[in-house]
Amino acid sequence: MSTILSKSYSPTPSRKVAFLGLGVMGYPMAGHLARAGHGVAVYNRTANKAATWCAELADAAVKPRAGATPREAAAGADIVFSCVGNDDDLRSVVLGENGAFAGMKPGAIFVDHTTASANVARELSAAAQERGLHFVDAPVSGGEAGAQNGVLTVMCGGDAAAFDTMKPVAEAYSRAVTLLGASGAGQLAKMVNQIAVAGVVQGLAEAIAFGQRAGLDMQAVLGVIGKGAAQSWQMDNRGKTMIEDKFDFGFAVDWMRKDLGLVLDEARHNGARLPVTALIDQFYADVQKAGGQRWDTSSLITRLR
Repeated sequence: MSTILSKSYSPTPSRKVAFLGLGVMGYPMAGHLARAGHGVAVYNRTANKAATWCAELADAAVKPRAGATPREAAAGADIVFSCVGNDDDLRSVVLGENGAFAGMKPGAIFVDHTTASANVARELSAAAQERGLHFVDAPVSGGEAGAQNGVLTVMCGGDAAAFDTMKPVAEAYSRAVTLLGASGAGQLAKMVNQIAVAGVVQGLAEAIAFGQRAGLDMQAVLGVIGKGAAQSWQMDNRGKTMIEDKFDFGFAVDWMRKDLGLVLDEARHNGARLPVTALIDQFYADVQKAGGQRWDTSSLITRLR
C-alpha cells in the first residue's frame, strides 16, 4: 500500500530536485514532489528502497531516478532536499567526495528537513557558502501522517532569497513553510516545538490516568473538555488511543529522546532553564527501559499505571 496519499498541488514551475533519505518521513515527502510535477532523483542508504520508490512513482509526469551516491543524485539539481537521522547522518550525505555538495551546481539550494542541531545547520551553511551554494535548515512538524498527507509544518532558517525559491516547491508536502531567521533558526524553532509537545503529552497522560483512577468514563470526559480550554492536537489525536493503551504507531520514543537531547544540549549553552523538559526526558527513558523504544510518544501514560 502506498504511503503517499493524494492531495491537490498548487501550480508551480517544474524544478529538477533531489531527495536524500527515504525513511518514514522522506519517502512520502519525495513522492509528493514527484506527484507535483518536479523531476526527482533520490538517494537512500539502502538502495532497494530507492528502487521501490522509483517503481511506485513510475507514472509521475517526470520519470524519477535513483542515484548510487548523494553526489550522483544531487548532480544538476536546482534544489536538494534531505531528511536523515541526526547530525552525523546529515554530514555523511552532504560532505566528502560522494556528498551532495560535491555534485551540486553553483547557486543550487540544499534544504535539510532533518531534526538536527542548530550548530550543524550553521556549519553546513558556512560550508555551502564557500562552494557558492545555499543552505536552508528546515525541520518539520506533523509526523508520519503529516508527511503522507502532504500537510507538514516547515520551520526554516537561512537566506531569504534561497527560502523564497524553495518555498513553493516544499509546499508540495506542506501546509505552512515559514522563514524564522538566519541559519539555525529553523532547528531552534523545532526545539521550541518539541518542548511544548513534551509538556502537553505529559499533562494529558496525567489527566487521563487521574480520571481513570477516579472511575470516570474518560472517552466521555475528553469529549467534553476537548471543546474547552484543555483542547489540543494531542488530546484530539492521541487521547482515545492513550485510554485504549495503543502505542504501536506515530512518533517513536527513541526519536523524541533524540530531539529532547538536542533541546537540553542547546539549553546548556544558551542558559535556558528547562526543568520540566528534563524531567519528561527521563520519563521517556523509563519508557525505553520498559521496551517502548518504538512506541508513540503518548506512551508516557504507561508509567502512571
